[in-house]
Amino acid sequence: MAQATRRRPVKPEISRYHPRKKAEQVRITVFQYNEKDYCEKTAARVEDCFACTFDPAVTWINVDGVHQPEIIETLAGHYDLHPLLQESIRQTTQRPKLEDYGEYVYIALKMFYLDEKKRRIITEHVSFVLGAGYVISFQEMEGDVFGCIRDKIRQGHTRLRKQGADYLAYSLLDSIVDNYFVILEKLGERIENLDVELVTDPSPETLHAIHGFKREMIYLRKSVWPLREVVSGLERGDSRLFHRATRVYLRDVYERTIQVIDTVETYRDLFSGMLDIYLSSVSNRMNEIMKVLTIIATIFIPLTFITGIYGMNFNIPELKWAWGYPMVLVLMAVTTAAMVAYFRRRKWL
Repeated sequence: MAQATRRRPVKPEISRYHPRKKAEQVRITVFQYNEKDYCEKTAARVEDCFACTFDPAVTWINVDGVHQPEIIETLAGHYDLHPLLQESIRQTTQRPKLEDYGEYVYIALKMFYLDEKKRRIITEHVSFVLGAGYVISFQEMEGDVFGCIRDKIRQGHTRLRKQGADYLAYSLLDSIVDNYFVILEKLGERIENLDVELVTDPSPETLHAIHGFKREMIYLRKSVWPLREVVSGLERGDSRLFHRATRVYLRDVYERTIQVIDTVETYRDLFSGMLDIYLSSVSNRMNEIMKVLTIIATIFIPLTFITGIYGMNFNIPELKWAWGYPMVLVLMAVTTAAMVAYFRRRKWL
């Protein structure tokens, strides 16, 4: 058992992207704490998670990697989890959802990261199981946005250390929703840059970027909309696992989830407007090009007419005149100048 020690608060860097990969080996970390003490360990075996160092305590078991069914089965056997819930943990393509089994609650949702190099959003499926005095979290990849929660557990005299497992589940959910705002803020910066590029110098790459953003917004919307139902179910549900004091915090998460949805909808509308602006810009550029070509062709029509007449193979009086050829050139120049002046007066040039 490790006694709680005073440490300088560490600001969690949830907005910084780190290269992530599927967990090749399942990594299990365990936190056990109460108001006075806490311990932290990395479990070499699943059975090491069940030894409680002190009592009463809140236990948080975090599993990185869901590709080994025997680990999930061992945890499920110890906490008497339903077989359908075990299957849901392994199904990482499902939508966010909430399932209340009475003695425990299952929560599934998506966690997002922004890859700055590839300029795309990385998605990870996360599952929580909340029971009496414990929370089990399952992640696909190593690394997460829960660093601030771990720091609060390590520190003494924090609200998290004084509350139960339901407050821990709320804190995990709150960290994921907070990270949504970080992702949306960075997307907002990219939208501003794209908007400037769209106005100044649109290109086919700009169109490709707009379509990429629209696809990401569609996926974000599919992932966030069900989350609203999940948080609302936790806030208004009848589960005895969530105390009345914790439901107040869940209401705050619900309101911020609505803000995330509104922001996603706003971004979707912006990208639709950007697509219309791009098409209008391309059309206007084509119209300008066609206008220039039309003016050039119009100028050369009378010149072609004059040269066509004087290019006929018959006698023309001006051929016997010494200044006939220069006068024809002067006539062509005057015609061109008159047409250019007319176009400028009509503001076609």
